[in-house]
Amino acid sequence: MNLAAPYKYPIMESFYTLQGEGFFQGRAAWFIRLGGCDVGCVWCDVKESWNADAFPKYEARNLLPPEEMPDNPENIIAVVTGGEPLMHDCTALTQVLKERGFQTNVETSGAYPVTGLWDWICVSPKKFKAPLPEVLQQANELKVVVFNKSDFDWAEQHAVQVPAHCKLYLQPEWSKKEEMTPLITEYIKKHPNWELSAQLHKYINVP
Repeated sequence: MNLAAPYKYPIMESFYTLQGEGFFQGRAAWFIRLGGCDVGCVWCDVKESWNADAFPKYEARNLLPPEEMPDNPENIIAVVTGGEPLMHDCTALTQVLKERGFQTNVETSGAYPVTGLWDWICVSPKKFKAPLPEVLQQANELKVVVFNKSDFDWAEQHAVQVPAHCKLYLQPEWSKKEEMTPLITEYIKKHPNWELSAQLHKYINVP
């Protein structure tokens, strides 16, 4: 019997830092950025991640945590991001992460079906490739990037599709933060079911 070869993941980068966005802002986090994305956000700040073939590929068990990470990962979240991480079958990757004791988080546009064993699913829907309804229904966190005023309506269209327990965040697109943050502030004051995500990592200059 021929067994399928283990899945190999295109690793753009892997680093230990603080989560700068959303529900886990400020938490110690091992970020694993997978290459490959066809969502095509014009304001994407990691467009170099789009071509999966540009990066070395590793089996999940061969992916080692950064050297500066403590030996005990009990309070460290492992954040798998991209690119669009769910273009890949994340089953093996999340199995290994959970075996090592990490909490598994994914940041996804929701455009692909969920694979893997996730403790937390953050969906950040994009107009360029709409999220799947079944992924929105699994979301623990909905994080909408606000690039212009029409994005508030876009956010509400998706807020009604996520579970009642899902945390709701509005995040200014970084290049327009001076313009959008005051609008988001006023919107949240009128719609307090939403919270602000402000990309803390960029303000304190960490990866």
